Amino acid sequence: FFCNNHGHLRLNLRHKSKHRHSNSYSISSTMSNNNLGSGRGGASPYDDDNSSSSAAGSPIPDFNASNIQLSTVAPAFGISSSAAAASGLQSRQPDYLDYDQKGRGIFSIMCTNSGISYLLGVTLGGLYGLKEGLARTPSSRLKVKLNSVLNHCGRHGSGLGNMMGATAIMYSLYEGVADSFELDAYTGPIQPPAPLFAGMMTGATYYMRAGPRVAALAGTIGLGAVGGTFALYSVLGIPYGSKGWLFF
Repeated sequence: FFCNNHGHLRLNLRHKSKHRHSNSYSISSTMSNNNLGSGRGGASPYDDDNSSSSAAGSPIPDFNASNIQLSTVAPAFGISSSAAAASGLQSRQPDYLDYDQKGRGIFSIMCTNSGISYLLGVTLGGLYGLKEGLARTPSSRLKVKLNSVLNHCGRHGSGLGNMMGATAIMYSLYEGVADSFELDAYTGPIQPPAPLFAGMMTGATYYMRAGPRVAALAGTIGLGAVGGTFALYSVLGIPYGSKGWLFF
């Protein structure tokens, strides 16, 4: 009796367990079919499953953001809708950055021109002083030669450097004045007039103490130097002021 009842009990348990598994399978399959593509579990047409026949013909999502209202998504970034409307986020007008077509300011250009000019003058004057110091040394002794070279390099280098630096400052100031008064609006086909005006006034100002005739001649030389450089650049196809130094 014990064995029979025990065997009978075991048979009933097996039968119930089979019945329970069959019910769970039917429920899970029903849930997976109902949740298809709903985001709540189960398969989805966007899943990377080659065995699924529905994924082969699924459409490509559209990521066009032209219809998005910035005032709607502004609260997600910590901006209230009223602040977004007040700041103009709802408008579709583009924002423009301020751009100075004339480039750098007058003081920045003056520092660049004067620095380059002074270094160039010191270098050229130093090389000329080296040549003169070796040629005019009074003795063949090494110390005497070195002293002569240093004296001539310092004299010619500082003199030429100071002259070129001063003329570069005056040229930059005159060019800035011409640009500030928009001189190009009155010269017609003569473009650009600012470097021509700056070259003429620099030469005339630098030799002003020598008299009006010398100042006029120096101004004419400055004007011709700038005009000749522009003509050469036009022939060679080089833009004016492409070197970033004076009128070069």
